[in-house]
Amino acid sequence: MPSSSALASGAASRALATLDRLTQLHPKLIDLSLNRSFILLDKLDNPHHHLPPTIHVAGTNGKGSVIAFLRAMAEAAGLNVHVYNSPHLCRFNERIRLAGSLISDEKMADLLEEVETVNGDMAVTFFEVTTAAAMLAYSRVPADLLLLETGLGGALDSTNVLTAPLATIITPIAKDHEHFLGSNLNDIASQKAGIMRKDTPCFSASQDIDVAYVLDSYAAKIGASIYQAGRDFYLSPAPNGGIHLGFGDTDIALPTPTLLGAHQLDNAGLAAACLTEITRQNLLPSAPGKIDLAALNSGTVNAVWPGRVQSLSNGAFADQWPHQPIWLDGAHNAHGASALADALRQIHTGKWNIICGALNTRDPTEFLTPLTSLAGRVRCLTIPSQDASLEAENLAKTAAALGLDSAPSANIEAAFSTLDTGLPVIICGSLYLAGYALVQNKTLPN
Repeated sequence: MPSSSALASGAASRALATLDRLTQLHPKLIDLSLNRSFILLDKLDNPHHHLPPTIHVAGTNGKGSVIAFLRAMAEAAGLNVHVYNSPHLCRFNERIRLAGSLISDEKMADLLEEVETVNGDMAVTFFEVTTAAAMLAYSRVPADLLLLETGLGGALDSTNVLTAPLATIITPIAKDHEHFLGSNLNDIASQKAGIMRKDTPCFSASQDIDVAYVLDSYAAKIGASIYQAGRDFYLSPAPNGGIHLGFGDTDIALPTPTLLGAHQLDNAGLAAACLTEITRQNLLPSAPGKIDLAALNSGTVNAVWPGRVQSLSNGAFADQWPHQPIWLDGAHNAHGASALADALRQIHTGKWNIICGALNTRDPTEFLTPLTSLAGRVRCLTIPSQDASLEAENLAKTAAALGLDSAPSANIEAAFSTLDTGLPVIICGSLYLAGYALVQNKTLPN
């Protein structure tokens, strides 16, 4: 979990103390299962049965960005929207958004203490506790729509307790978190497919042919309808930099997304396809016809998703290092690094200073390789307060083996002092590092 050191005292500290006590009840960091979630939810009078209409989102990369577009589009239509995201970057509050606003420290602390009291001494994981608390909050605050992001998996993910979501979305599936999900892409796809439900539309990004077969087979088995990009609806870049969406007899031109990178065209298009079909089928009774083209356009250009190709033009870092633009991204696997590299080329065609950190749960070569052609000086960090961080010296050795000008640095500030002042900066390699950077830059998500 990214550091929560940015949380204020008082109610926020009370919430963190409750989380610490609860997570000590379970010996493992993660244990994919639904049994404990159902037991805990039952003790809480099953709040998951009393949620607003819900779009459930799984996948390897792009979940948060798709949800950011969904939220912006729905809010542009005047809808009140709940959002559940994970992990957080700086503050636990980022995980739970109630009718448009991040949950308050006091409400968060009260919810977690309520869950602790009800849970008793049953073994639970951090994600199970936080998901149950979020479900409780969403069941008590009215909203038109809930956007629910899975954690690592799908079928056995703590969010996968819904009987009949409004729709499901599956973003691109790739290898990630192999220590939990395995390295077989078909097995990973089977896990992600588990969020589908009978008679519920599922909207999928374009997938590897074997992954698509797994998703199609699962949909056919349970009686879900599945719409895949590139087959059942079509997304393509428009000459003006926007997005062309073709879906049945619907033809939509969307503007250029504010979120940078070619992959964000796909993410915005996937969100728009889902909302277009939901509106066409009138599946959201509280918003008949509200999610129109104007709302889709507005959401495309107004979506915000911190830590994803984010400009740090303001804050402590720009004051310390005013020479060239500074950017931040939380991509941490090969698929994400490739998307990041494309986005960086869109911003600046030359070399980049790279400040990076990584966890020791995956081979850093897979992340660094897509960035090698862009790399000027590479400065490697041990991510503060993260036991699973790869040591800066080891990351620097890996980068050097790829032929890069690399060296370890004690922290971000020290790294700045050794960079090429003629090149822009990208801070990347981990969401944990992204969260730490936002705290140090004094630009917390809101």
